[in-house]
Amino acid sequence: MTKRSILLFLFLSPLIIFCQDNRNAFSSSDLMEKIFKEKNKNYFEVDSILSTYNNKEFSDKNRNLRFLELSLKNGYLIGQIAIRNNIGRILRREANYDQSIKYHKKALELAQKIGHPEVEAFTLNLLGSCYRRDDDVRNALNCHQTALTISKRIKDNTLNNKKNISISINSIGNIYLSLQQYNLALNEFEKSLDISKELDNKIGIAINYENIGFAQENLLLFDDAIKNYEESLKVNEELNSIRGKIICYNNLSSVYRKKGSFSKALQFIEDIYPIAAEYNSNYYLARTLSNYGGALLKNNNLDEAELKLKEALKVAKKYNIKKSEIISTGFLADLYEQQDKYDLALEYYKKSVKVEKNAIGKKNISYVNNLISKHDLQSKINEIAYLETQSEIESLQFYRNRNILIITLITIALLSIALYSIYRQRLLNNDRKILLLEQQALQTQMNPHFIFNALNSIKLYIINNEQKQAVYYLNKFSKLIRNILDVSKIKEVSLKEELATMDLYMSIENIRFSNEINYQVDINPDMNTDTIKVPPLILQPFIENALWHGLSSKKSDKQIKLTANKVSDTVVEVNIIDNGIGRNAAAKIKEGKSLKRKSVGIDLTKERLKTFSEDYDDEFSLTYHDLTNENGSPAGTKVSLKFPIA
Repeated sequence: MTKRSILLFLFLSPLIIFCQDNRNAFSSSDLMEKIFKEKNKNYFEVDSILSTYNNKEFSDKNRNLRFLELSLKNGYLIGQIAIRNNIGRILRREANYDQSIKYHKKALELAQKIGHPEVEAFTLNLLGSCYRRDDDVRNALNCHQTALTISKRIKDNTLNNKKNISISINSIGNIYLSLQQYNLALNEFEKSLDISKELDNKIGIAINYENIGFAQENLLLFDDAIKNYEESLKVNEELNSIRGKIICYNNLSSVYRKKGSFSKALQFIEDIYPIAAEYNSNYYLARTLSNYGGALLKNNNLDEAELKLKEALKVAKKYNIKKSEIISTGFLADLYEQQDKYDLALEYYKKSVKVEKNAIGKKNISYVNNLISKHDLQSKINEIAYLETQSEIESLQFYRNRNILIITLITIALLSIALYSIYRQRLLNNDRKILLLEQQALQTQMNPHFIFNALNSIKLYIINNEQKQAVYYLNKFSKLIRNILDVSKIKEVSLKEELATMDLYMSIENIRFSNEINYQVDINPDMNTDTIKVPPLILQPFIENALWHGLSSKKSDKQIKLTANKVSDTVVEVNIIDNGIGRNAAAKIKEGKSLKRKSVGIDLTKERLKTFSEDYDDEFSLTYHDLTNENGSPAGTKVSLKFPIA
């Protein structure tokens, strides 16, 4: 009797499970049918349902296409966006990036059509992830930067908007990872992790812990990396995320292998391989096979290692997964070297180097191009900020004039000296605000052509494979931009800091002159430049004039000399001397140009010096001296700038 019961149970169990699966599938599909017929207007509710079942029946493209057809028939735009994004995710998991990008682009077009910025940012992040997986760093960075900009402009900072911001920051961190900028990546991941913790977003927390660990692993901080991988794994196990577990086990295997704990590395990858093989993702399959082969190799199981690595290489080549191709060919080279098969070892080593060289070369050019792209986007944002600043200036001027009228009437009526004094104080405050806003507007517009042309000049070094020069000038450029951003928020800096910023500025400008300009700085050694305060970026307009009006039209022997000396205990004189064509010749060249621009840089600089000098007993002075040679011919220009000190 007992045996019969057991046999009956074994026979019926699959039927019971099958019926339960069908019932669940029916209930979830039935729910989606209801949503699409009722046209649920909350995109994130629809997407949440799709994501919940994404590893089940909604990972079936045919089922998704049926829902897409239903949404098209009903004119349900939110449904069309959600389904297209879901199909894009499925295709991305299969490493079919071209098709995935098409679906996400159409979803983005619809999101823009309905004017839903949160959905637009969400879709841009999905699109950026596809580009990043396909090693298209430029487009990936553009997508995530645009998504971040859109999200930050939304005034109503909802939960979904905060999630979008966190995803954008995390994705930008991943781009830094692909460019091997690990410290920059860490900064982005830590910011994203803080937002995820604030929102109690478990998936975001797990992803950021894993990303932080990966950056630390590449910085050789293995113990720190292991801690963060374990934190990520703990959260993924709470969520029962198969994808998260595959990533964490792969990362733990990789870091233990690099640390020299080969048996632990093999144990982690052996545990996860059957799950990765069943999981419908060619990207993670190739990665798992590569790590599996590497762990077997380190444990001297060479025959099985060869099989796994060749299988990994096959999948990586078929689906254009460059990272796994580089890793698997590198391990195969090591394997054949251990077997004394030096011809094969050399062949696979060359393959690995070739794939990696091509990938890294493209990424270096992409890195600088993306800086240009980032600048283009920032220029548009700065243009908007500039218009807003001008509007605020006009508003302040309007209120100032109104106050003048009101207080003048009160003064005439009451003959009150006290009220007149208050009016004067308010007038001065408004003038200072206007001047400050004009300074901010000037800094916002600081010659975008200089930044764009500097980046293009540095890009040429990379294209010409002059890596040392490229890195040298990139470092100087980044320091210059950092200095400009730092001083934009303060009223004064030390003369030493100002001279250092001008040195960086001259280094970048000199690239465009093929380093022909001999730039000299002569400071009186008895003068303490640390204690002397000047307005920030006060010398830049004069040096720029010397470059582009004095020296740009001269053929050779181009010099700029900057001197600084104490004229008295309370006055410092700074001279900018060039051996250019002279002011008269420069004026004739300018007069001959069809496009004439009025430069406001020097005028605003004078106003800034005037405001700066109000706090001192002495006033500033600015004089120009036309230099001549022995024959009386123009030999350059000398600009003398005197300003008070404490």
